[in-house]
Amino acid sequence: MARALAAAVAFFLATLLLASTLVTAAPTSGIPAVFAFGDSTLDPGNNNGLATLVRADHAPYGCGFPGAAATGRFSDGKLITDYIVESLGVKDVLPAYRDSGLTVAEASTGVSFASGGSGLDDLTAQAAMVSTFGSQIGDFQDLLGKIGMPQAAEIASRSLYVISAGTNDVTMNYFILPVRTGSFPTIDQYSDYLIGRLQGYIQSLYNLGARNFMVSGLPPVGCLPVTRSLNLASGGGCVANQNAAAERYNAALQQMLTKLEAASPGATLAYVDVYTPLMDMVTHPQKYGFTETSQGCCGNGLLAMGALCTSALPQCRSPAQFMFFDSVHPTQATYKALADHIAQSHITQS
Repeated sequence: MARALAAAVAFFLATLLLASTLVTAAPTSGIPAVFAFGDSTLDPGNNNGLATLVRADHAPYGCGFPGAAATGRFSDGKLITDYIVESLGVKDVLPAYRDSGLTVAEASTGVSFASGGSGLDDLTAQAAMVSTFGSQIGDFQDLLGKIGMPQAAEIASRSLYVISAGTNDVTMNYFILPVRTGSFPTIDQYSDYLIGRLQGYIQSLYNLGARNFMVSGLPPVGCLPVTRSLNLASGGGCVANQNAAAERYNAALQQMLTKLEAASPGATLAYVDVYTPLMDMVTHPQKYGFTETSQGCCGNGLLAMGALCTSALPQCRSPAQFMFFDSVHPTQATYKALADHIAQSHITQS
């Protein structure tokens, strides 16, 4: 999924997400549920029933998932949010809200509303024909209505909210298909617009009772396999100016979260640094057991993703040695390695 680029970002976000969860919340933490919003790195199959090319409900996706099931997760196996709920003792994996077999009781202990190809800019989701961030919040509100008061209010206030979005907007709308350059002459102006929209979405969730947030920053988007392949001038390496833009976005995002938290009684807005751990994996792959970080496992590893990643294409023999499964999304090994690395780092510093 071209908009899946956000996925890469999300994967970092999710990554750090899990890390933070592992060190701040144990199975006895009292967190009743985890709700995820954003793009493909957090989407476990919400796009399966949509008329979009941004889908992963086909092989080889899911080849490493229990039962080798292509659930709609943009990876060979589990997503970071699956590890989060498992570490909290809530459930084994975080299901998709639009899973036809999901009951209200199951959804009340956590669900993902994320939609692959989505973003903070409605134009991003509309172009990919997927769910906008606003509609994801609408689905959450719908779920609260089904749960009913006062249980819904209790669950909303004590649950963990994982948010990862923005990568698709930046990579697709500005760097790959610069459809937003007319309205926003500089990437920093567009970043400010995106962060402003994110602030509004967080406020909407807060008004619905949400209090505990984990918000991911952008990853080094210039290091995604698809980005490298579309910028041959970089010589196959990471695209420096795109990474620099991501760093500036992250700095502005942190400032927004700090101010919003101060103005939101009872709220905790944790910034998730996905940029740093991802760059460490790219720079020191051997530390994580990876032999390939510039290409994905599927096809030639440069442009194959979503509908373009099929079992008819050549596949790497060992996804666990690859950082990315397709040209944008991480492998299950990457999610797990990042989760372990962050948790260990925190314990060491404690």
